[in-house]
Order: sequence, then structure tokens, then C-alpha cells
Amino acid sequence: MRLSEYTDYTLRVLMYCAVHSQRLVTVGELAEHHGLSKNHLMKVVNDLARRGLIETTRGRGGGLRLLKPPEAIRIGDVVRASETDFRLVECFEPLTNACTLSPSCRLRLLFQSGLQAFFAELDGATLADIVSAQPAPPGPPVPPVDAGPGRRAVIRLAAAPPPPLR
Repeated sequence: MRLSEYTDYTLRVLMYCAVHSQRLVTVGELAEHHGLSKNHLMKVVNDLARRGLIETTRGRGGGLRLLKPPEAIRIGDVVRASETDFRLVECFEPLTNACTLSPSCRLRLLFQSGLQAFFAELDGATLADIVSAQPAPPGPPVPPVDAGPGRRAVIRLAAAPPPPLR
């Protein structure tokens, strides 16, 4: 089984935001740090915002940050929401299963059990569990952002990026 690049990017965005929780993170910063396309990351960011995991702020001084604490974001939930297909073998889909071994085969049950164990392990881990316990080193302060009338101002602090996630 191999997770999609989309899921990989999703986890990278969440992890980077968790490590840099004291400030807003930009898509450009994420793209540069991970060597990924801004367009691909925008799709991931929009999906994460739609699912209520991150908050985005548009415009100059904008960016994104986690909407939930890292301890409240289960990795299993993120992977389930990011992946589109967990059919490990043909017989996982009863409507299109054409395998002649299905009536007597126990392989499907073995794979189902393995998949359940995989998600049990992922469900036992949160975003907080997979990011470094050390905060990112502080950088020079950036002036406060004027959010405009009726909006909260956000103070942004610059920080050096952590080593690449691999």
C-alpha cells in the first residue's frame, strides 16, 4: 500500500503549521521549504480549511495556521480524509469483484485485518505526537499586521524553517 502524494503534502502542511504555531505560515514558504508546487499546496490548503483543520487569512500579511490544537488532530482521520481508495485488492469492492477465488479465499480477510491494524496505529497518533517537541528557533520580529476594521490583528513572528521532513 502506498499513500498518495496528496496525503503526503497534507501531512507536511499540518506538521509545518504545528511546528510554526506561533505565527502564520504562507503557501509560498511551504512550497519553498518542501520544494513543492504552490498550485498543489493551494489545493491541499483549501481542502484543510474546508475540513476545519486550518484557518486561512488572505491578503498582505496573510497565511495559514492550525485551527485545532495538534493534540486534537488524529493522523488516521487526516489520512482517511485525504486518500480516495483503500481497496487493497480487487475483492474489496463487491460490485466489481471478478476474482474466481473469492468464495474460498481468506486473503481478503487478512488484508482487511491488516488495514484495520494500520488505521488503529494511525488513530493512536496525533499531530502533536509526530512533530518535534522543540519549538522552531525564533527569528527577527515582524511588525504587527493591521487586520482592518472588525477583524483581529495577528502578530507574526519570523522563524527559521525546520529541517526538511522525510
